[in-house]
Amino acid sequence: MTTVDKFRAAMRELPLIAILRGLKPAEAPAIGEVLVEAGFRLIEVPLNSPQPLDSIALLSKRFPQAMVGAGTVLTAAEARDVASAGGELVVAPNFDRDVVAETLRLGMTSLPGIMTPTEAFAALGAGAHGLKLFPAELASPAVVKALLAVLPKGTPLIPVGGIGADNLGAWRTAGAAGFGLGSSLYKPGDDAATVRAKAAVIVSAYRRG
Repeated sequence: MTTVDKFRAAMRELPLIAILRGLKPAEAPAIGEVLVEAGFRLIEVPLNSPQPLDSIALLSKRFPQAMVGAGTVLTAAEARDVASAGGELVVAPNFDRDVVAETLRLGMTSLPGIMTPTEAFAALGAGAHGLKLFPAELASPAVVKALLAVLPKGTPLIPVGGIGADNLGAWRTAGAAGFGLGSSLYKPGDDAATVRAKAAVIVSAYRRG
């Protein structure tokens, strides 16, 4: 199974990306455990977290059923670091052609950040497997609907930023393929019990929708 196949399977199962910004390696196993138990199969550790590559390596090894990767990947060299750590997913706040190209060369899945149609089509043209609509606070469900009207059918468009259990429904109705969950799911210092409770609320809200 390629990483793209794994990504598509995870999106069918539960299209929610856990964004663990600020996670420390010592916390990774316990936090990963409660997320996987809750049904999460997409886990992102942003590179501006403490020792992010160590956390990615720990999570990738301990939870092979999940797709673990990095966020805030800004350079091709960082994409190589993610691959060396065992990551399978490269997420960025922006579209950078070199990052997408290196991600593809290394056999990982690419989710660059976009906001406009120009960025979206450029990212897809470079080979991106899906698009992160970021920051979603600057957009709206209407933007998702408008973008999907012109993007190739089946393009995974994933809003990130300000997404939580209370507003999943409107974005989903507009056609969002999935969501990135940051502070509504995990904040630095949250213990496993806190994350378990937050995950349960978010997953329940998604499944109800």
